[in-house]
Amino acid sequence: MSLNSSTILNEENSQGPKRSLERQTPSSFQDNPLQKLQLASQEVLEKAKKSGRSKCPRCSSSRMFYCYTCFVPVETVPTTEIPTVKLPLKIDIIKHPNETDGKSTAVHAKLLAPDDVTIYKYPCIPEYKEKRHEVALIFPGPDSVSVKDIAFHLQKYSMKGVGDTYDDCSKEPFLKKARVEHTEEKDINECISNNMNESTKLKKIIFIDSTWNQTNKIITDERLQGLLQIELKTRKTCFWRHQKGKPDTYLSTIEAIYYFFVDYHQEILKENYKGQYDNLLFFFSFMYTLIKNAKCGTGKE
Repeated sequence: MSLNSSTILNEENSQGPKRSLERQTPSSFQDNPLQKLQLASQEVLEKAKKSGRSKCPRCSSSRMFYCYTCFVPVETVPTTEIPTVKLPLKIDIIKHPNETDGKSTAVHAKLLAPDDVTIYKYPCIPEYKEKRHEVALIFPGPDSVSVKDIAFHLQKYSMKGVGDTYDDCSKEPFLKKARVEHTEEKDINECISNNMNESTKLKKIIFIDSTWNQTNKIITDERLQGLLQIELKTRKTCFWRHQKGKPDTYLSTIEAIYYFFVDYHQEILKENYKGQYDNLLFFFSFMYTLIKNAKCGTGKE
């Protein structure tokens, strides 16, 4: 079965009401930031589109482009023709158990950065308490900070534990350090500064993969409490399943991952961004174009 515009649109509409395909204006599709991405050739996806669904090499299920259960490309999409992205941090994606596998963009990250991405299905997630000085969670909220402030806020977690780690530092709790004599406070700050480099380095970032109405169950889990939360505030989603009643700054999982690393590269690594992570949107951008064409072909712009 070949994949044409009407087939794609029918598949989108047949996947249930949980995340409906929102109607968009022509201008919203024409103003496409994805056109500026520096992507690997998508010819392999074009060929797979024409040949239609193919078998997953592991579970033999019929899929288009990739198997969202096994996290591998289908037989008509050779692994050698899929780009690989190397990330500066490890990623844990926590997937809500009710999140439909076929609707999730989290699998894109696993396919394109397999060495750096791990997907967990809630409630089976790691314990982060002992590593909270090097882990952050992408989630909007009143206590969320921007990417550029990550290092500053991670220092707080390290400083809270300094008294337990270094015997030559004051045992005075961090929150009460204003009561310490000036000379003693200076010694504490010097001790903290001397031990900050590795202890405050971000090593892992956590993303929650679910509809926004499902996030409360995960974000309130005790294993995620006390983690630094980061909010991406300056990007608009291109996701074709934009959720009704939510702002257009609520990104899909793969968009959030991509935009986080773009900001991290510039704000934390202090390097010019030259498209190093653009291939994270390799599948997303291709599917975006297919959906756009499907909508245009049926007059549902």
